[in-house]
Parts: sequence; structure tokens; C-alpha cells
Amino acid sequence: MDEASFLTGQLLLALPGIGDPRFERAVIAMCAHDEQGALGVGIGHELDGLRLHDLLAQFGIESGAAPDAPVHFGGPVEPRRGFVLHSTDWGGQDTIDVAGRWALSGTVDVLRAIADGTGPARWVVALGYAGWSEGQLDAEMTRHGWFNVPGDDALLFGTSAPKRWAESFAKAGIDPRLLANDGGTA
Repeated sequence: MDEASFLTGQLLLALPGIGDPRFERAVIAMCAHDEQGALGVGIGHELDGLRLHDLLAQFGIESGAAPDAPVHFGGPVEPRRGFVLHSTDWGGQDTIDVAGRWALSGTVDVLRAIADGTGPARWVVALGYAGWSEGQLDAEMTRHGWFNVPGDDALLFGTSAPKRWAESFAKAGIDPRLLANDGGTA
């Protein structure tokens, strides 16, 4: 993997004191990171008052086999646009492989497949995304604000949103209660 794409397939964790309330305790599944910019989908916070069955109903899709799972705050960019992070055992018309770790789909065919029981085995639904322009995330990574960890299935699909942030740090051997809200200067 080239240096510019090292975050693809990783989870990006907001450090305390990041300075932007939209990213407080954020967990972002990084789906693309190259010389043109970066894109990730937030999986650290659930949207209040919106669940999968509500979303399916908005598209006229019967919920069928789909559990009434939470819908996540994917990020501040295009908050009405939906994304599904999912296992690689299913692919649709726009599915993108994310570093061989998971897949990303953004069209209604994945929701139909989940509802009729033919979709991916594991999935997370989110509205919106987090995006960075050319070089922006690279610059942010050199300052206090973000920490990255491998994006494994247990964190992505087997951990609830309220626990993902702390458990991601714990998997990296870090107790997040001991993190400082800002960096020092020398």
C-alpha cells in the first residue's frame, strides 16, 4: 500500500479536545485516502429517532428480514446521502472494496438486499460522510486530533456505536480516560 493511502481500511478516532463538536468521540471508517483527498463514514454515533425500518419505509421497501438496526451519523457532509459499510460477501452496482477489509455501497440496491435477506452478512448503515480535500487529512494527522487503528470486523460490525470509540482505543492498548485534551508545545 502506498504511503498516501495508508488510512484506507483503518478506523480514525477523534482524540479528546479535537476542537470540532461534530467529531467529539468520533469513529470514522476510512474508505478512501489518496493524493486527491479522503473519505470516511462515521460509525461512532447513532442518529436519534431514525432506525433502519424508518429508512426502508422512506424508500417504499418492506423491512422483511432486516432487523430494526440503528442508523449512524456518517458525517457532516451530505447528511441525507446514505451509505452501507458491509462484509465483502455481497456486491452491488456501486460496491467498492475497502482494502480487502470491508465494502462500501451507496445505492438503494444494498438496502433492498438486506431487507429481503440476500444482502451482506454484516453491515452498518449511516447517513452522511466525512471528507477531506487534497492533503487536508494528511496535515491533520500531524497535529493533535486523530488516531488511527486497524479496522477489524469486531470493531466495525460486532461493537455497538456507543462502545466503539473506547473499545478501539483499548484494542490499541490505550486507556482513553488517560488521554489529554490538548497537546503540549516544546
